Amino acid sequence: MEDRLSIEAARALYERGGGGHDFDHVLRVLGLAERIAREEGADLLVVRTAALLHDVGESQGRDDHHLSGAAMAREILKDAPAVFVEAVAHAIEAHRFRAEPTPRTLEAQIISDADKLDAIGAVGIARVFAYAGARGTALWRVPWREIAAVTGDAEQLPKTMRDGYTPVHEFVYKLDRIPERLYTTAARAIAVERRAFMRTFFDRLDEEMIPEQDL
Repeated sequence: MEDRLSIEAARALYERGGGGHDFDHVLRVLGLAERIAREEGADLLVVRTAALLHDVGESQGRDDHHLSGAAMAREILKDAPAVFVEAVAHAIEAHRFRAEPTPRTLEAQIISDADKLDAIGAVGIARVFAYAGARGTALWRVPWREIAAVTGDAEQLPKTMRDGYTPVHEFVYKLDRIPERLYTTAARAIAVERRAFMRTFFDRLDEEMIPEQDL
């Protein structure tokens, strides 16, 4: 397998970004994607190239970074075989959590899964608290199991809860639901342990945040 894009060449394409979408995130997604690709029997060159480029549109500050990133990939890889270029571009355009298109190929499913896996587990917890801290959001308001008892999406929360949206809400309404949205068997196996860790963490956070009652 001959790389179409080296790690250092990819790094140079990421001009901005920080926190959860810096080049360290790209490298974590690369590692996860390669692991899943080997287990699932996917085209490793397509997966590796798409993983390195999947957030290149984000690095340019584009809201539609999955689409702009796919367009950038087509230009970057223009000298490669057309079938390969389109396979990479589709994997990039289909990796977003709540955006069309849906992944039609195994390689695209793997990039989507690897990107989602980096949003859960210990890294996922760190990312959500970093995001909250950058925006001055409170760390905690309500135990996570109490939030989970409210069905639906975050927008259906009572206004009093929406006004106090915290990383705990983000865990309940996004992170804890990610395992059900994964495509591949290998990714779902990784997600089992990561979800268990998150639930243990937020149980402990609730325990420490709730003041002890006088006996």
